[in-house]
Amino acid sequence: MDHILTDEELDRLQTCPVFRGCSPDLVRRALTHPECSVHCFLSGQTLYRPDRFSRCLGVLLSGGVRVTRDALAISILAPGDLFGAAALFNDRPDYATTLTAISPCRVILLSQELVSLLMDESPVIRDNYIRYLSDRIRFLSGKIRSLAADSAEGKLKQYLLTSLSPDCPRLDCPATELARRLGISRASLYRAFEALEGQALIRRKGRSILVPDLKELESSEF
Repeated sequence: MDHILTDEELDRLQTCPVFRGCSPDLVRRALTHPECSVHCFLSGQTLYRPDRFSRCLGVLLSGGVRVTRDALAISILAPGDLFGAAALFNDRPDYATTLTAISPCRVILLSQELVSLLMDESPVIRDNYIRYLSDRIRFLSGKIRSLAADSAEGKLKQYLLTSLSPDCPRLDCPATELARRLGISRASLYRAFEALEGQALIRRKGRSILVPDLKELESSEF
């Protein structure tokens, strides 16, 4: 199956968190395994949702994906990122989040059986997967801290992450209307603008807000 991947996609697969440091031969054998599949999604299509998902570990090869839980923006996935770990090695009937393509994308899905087989065969993959899960715990702990603060900066950040995409990184909205949507005062909104601008996470011109890098905004401490 590896012949249908571009050289760029193969490079992303070999350097993604689970295959980092593995031999090219091991990656090729994983790609040709019958429990490995490649899928394409159009912008706006749902990859995973609580009532429809696969017990597979996914690797995003190209495009972008927004991860949400109800109205909360959790993260934005870029090429090389993993998803689907919450569906593996448990019997839960639902998935924790919704994954939506924010641009045309291609993904590889590795079944739970294949992931288990690879971890048995390669200590590098086993350690990579454990390290990835540890990093996710730290990320989600930071997300909880951000939400608990319930700051104007956090509300603005969440709204921008939910509303924008790499293809459309600009929001046009009067400050009065945006403050109403966020449920904060105009003074609090302007302080939030200053805080995010101070870290170069957003740029403003008139009623427009530009987010140069959604991934950088998503990983910020606000």
